[in-house]
Amino acid sequence: MAEVALMATMTTSPPISAQPADPDPQETQEWLDAIDGVLKTEGPARAQQLVESVVERAQAGGAHVSLGIQTPYINTIPTSEQAPMPGSDELETRLRHYVRWNAMAMVVRANLHSSELGGHVASFSSAATLYDVGFNHFFHAPSEQHGGDLVFFQGHSSPGFYARAFLEGRLTEEQLINFRQEVRGKGLSSYPHPWLMPDFWQFPTVSMGLGPMMAIYHARFMRYLTHRGIADTSGRNVWAFLGDGEVDEPESLGAISVAAREQLDNLIFVINCNLQRLDGPVRGNGKIIQELERVFRGAGWNVIKVIWGSNWDPLLAKDHTGRLVQLMNECVDGDYQTFKANHGAFVREHFFARYPETAQLVANMTDEQIWALQRGGHDPRKVYAAYAAAVKTEGQPTVILAKTIKGYGMGSSGEAQNIAHQQKHMELQAMRAFRDRFAIPVSDEQLEKIPFYKPPEDSREMQYLRERQKELGTVPQRRRRAAPLAVPQLAAFDAQLKGTGEREISTTMAFVRILAAVIRDKQIGHRVVPIVADESRTFGMEGMFRQLGIFSQVGQLYNPQDAAQLMYYREDKSGQILQEGINEAGAISSWIAAATSYSSNNEQMIPFYIFYSMFGFQRVGDLAWAAGDMRSRGFLIGGTSGRTTLNGEGLQHEDGHSQVFASFIPNCVSYDPTYSYELAVIIQDGLRRMCAAQEDIYYYITVMNENYHHPDMPAGAENGILRGMYLLRDAGKAETKKPRVQLLGSGAILREVLAAAELLAADFDVAADVWSVTSFNELRRDGLAVQRYNLLHPEEKARLPYVEQALADHPGPVVAATDYVKTFGDQIRPFIKRPYHVLGTDGFGRSDYRRMLREFFEVNREFVVLAALKKLADAGTISGSLVSQAIKKYDIDPNKPNPLTV
Repeated sequence: MAEVALMATMTTSPPISAQPADPDPQETQEWLDAIDGVLKTEGPARAQQLVESVVERAQAGGAHVSLGIQTPYINTIPTSEQAPMPGSDELETRLRHYVRWNAMAMVVRANLHSSELGGHVASFSSAATLYDVGFNHFFHAPSEQHGGDLVFFQGHSSPGFYARAFLEGRLTEEQLINFRQEVRGKGLSSYPHPWLMPDFWQFPTVSMGLGPMMAIYHARFMRYLTHRGIADTSGRNVWAFLGDGEVDEPESLGAISVAAREQLDNLIFVINCNLQRLDGPVRGNGKIIQELERVFRGAGWNVIKVIWGSNWDPLLAKDHTGRLVQLMNECVDGDYQTFKANHGAFVREHFFARYPETAQLVANMTDEQIWALQRGGHDPRKVYAAYAAAVKTEGQPTVILAKTIKGYGMGSSGEAQNIAHQQKHMELQAMRAFRDRFAIPVSDEQLEKIPFYKPPEDSREMQYLRERQKELGTVPQRRRRAAPLAVPQLAAFDAQLKGTGEREISTTMAFVRILAAVIRDKQIGHRVVPIVADESRTFGMEGMFRQLGIFSQVGQLYNPQDAAQLMYYREDKSGQILQEGINEAGAISSWIAAATSYSSNNEQMIPFYIFYSMFGFQRVGDLAWAAGDMRSRGFLIGGTSGRTTLNGEGLQHEDGHSQVFASFIPNCVSYDPTYSYELAVIIQDGLRRMCAAQEDIYYYITVMNENYHHPDMPAGAENGILRGMYLLRDAGKAETKKPRVQLLGSGAILREVLAAAELLAADFDVAADVWSVTSFNELRRDGLAVQRYNLLHPEEKARLPYVEQALADHPGPVVAATDYVKTFGDQIRPFIKRPYHVLGTDGFGRSDYRRMLREFFEVNREFVVLAALKKLADAGTISGSLVSQAIKKYDIDPNKPNPLTV
């Protein structure tokens, strides 16, 4: 028994770390008394100044001492500096309770008959006060007087935002009843999704970690707009709400140094530290708030801790020995979770009773009073003070670390329990306790029906809510359109529509020239946002450094090493280029901020983000998906694309599948052009669709670093270029007896296909029409749409997919070859009503000459010829011996290993 008691003591009372003996306690006390005197008479700011000066002098004298980046486990803002909270605490509390109830009712009702729909009660229960204070006092909606704040709401708390919008009159009871039942158009999305609720949600945040990163780059982009004179974003803030468990996602903290470096004092993170994630404690053996304080303070953020509610203030004021603060520092989060899962007597015994001094502090308090001691995140006065300090902070971003209770108010159904996150049901007894705790005017008879509650319109609560709405507006809300832009006609790109003559260029170079032409346009040029992740020189864009400047809020504080050169590295406060460094996630976050500026800032911008295509969708696919959800508009340019074009870089760099990734995103329009005129037609039409017609789409276009001659645009090719394919080389009038094939090529391999057509004619007397396929993805989408239409309209004349229409008058089997995996070309197979063979680059890349790589992956001209002959032989058009002849003629090893396996 003694051993059990000892173990229990060890688990609840961690040993106090040993401190070195003080050689002169009297001198130490004199220093402490002096600081106490300064704090009392001159305030904390002066005390901080003195201590910093003392530490600096000690360091200069050789003492290894630091001020550190962690403060005691107490509130950052002392009560003496706490801004008073305006408004009616009573009415705000009532409204907050009604929102809590309706949020709970929404989830529980959705899961009455089955848990299939899901939903979360506990997350919003813990964060209700954090949001409520923001709604009532800080979050500005767009208006004539204010550009509007941007609020990244934590996705799992969505029921609470719907519940408030219901009180505001923006959502109906029918919509609440249909929570997570969207198919028939009367429901609400599970989480924030602009694609599903385009007038309501701005930012998709439930793929955890993306919200914090996007918030940073939205805040920076607002500064970009101001410095470039496009929009005045002063007075606007970006708020990002996230959970303490979410910070384990690398994206959550991955860009916080950017926010500090850019001095984004328009950015405020609010981290709901309820100490729990889905399975259990976030840091059971440590303190997540202290850990995050070190991380953010070390990165240069202003950190405000909101740990203890107002009813702790008298206890802390009486803590003359410092023992209470010591005890607060000693307990770990696992302890604090256990305390709140029990009762007041338990807290008295296992917390306060650890030391005689702390036990004495609560000797005159009842167990009920001890149990009523609040965490800071549930105290609106403490939260208001933190928010008020945050919006006044200058020169650095702010993070607010608010301690709360997971499942606050759920009682035995989940409050402070490890199961809280998954709770979707509440027993009648738990709901009755919830109702009574928050004074919801619902009778026992009504309780089983779990009704929503909305006060009468003439009630004091609703009148107060209307006053708040009148002053601040309502969020979330989303703008769907901005003023349309007049985009240049295709003739503006006349130089790219013509051939290059004797000169060889890459499609990357062609893109840079097209981009320069767009930037020169007097109507939209200033709205172009070139974005690079430290690869400008790779893509031949260094000439824009001097011309456009690289955006920097401080300008250029140094003389660049290449200042004497024509294309020197120029940073400027009004620079147009966003240079993100080796940071693909940050670069696409900047692109998203620009691509959604029409909604967030009422200013259409035209972002072009160019990157190694291998490090695009594969690297930041989750953000690319979120970009689609957010209805982004802009251009993603995948440079050095194709498995065999970036030939020397090898496996990690050679992209053979980004176009397949792009096909997964419903509103991503993707192309793989070969020639500059194709690129010009595609970009001009993209500008028309996104900036003039304001379609909610974005473009992914792959370009290459391989140089070759570019021909003039064939007459009438524009429509085919945009729809996905057009006839590039016509083999002439079909002869009845002469074998004929249709060859399809795209991107880097189109020129191999053209060469194969010549070999077929010269070596085997086979005619070959050659088609430039600018987008297999668009061809497939067209085919699927036609297929669906025919399925649903069985008695109407069947429609034909575009690819079938295009090939109708061109006989023979079809062979497609691309620099991507076979899946890319294979996806149009259902719409080609004849033999079809696809060549592609399945397998890992490697380094070598392009001709060697194309032979290795079996996409070179000889393999195109071989595939065409085999299809003709299979059809009985030619003898199989011709296929064997081709294998010998082109020295193809029939026993070579499958590229997929080596």
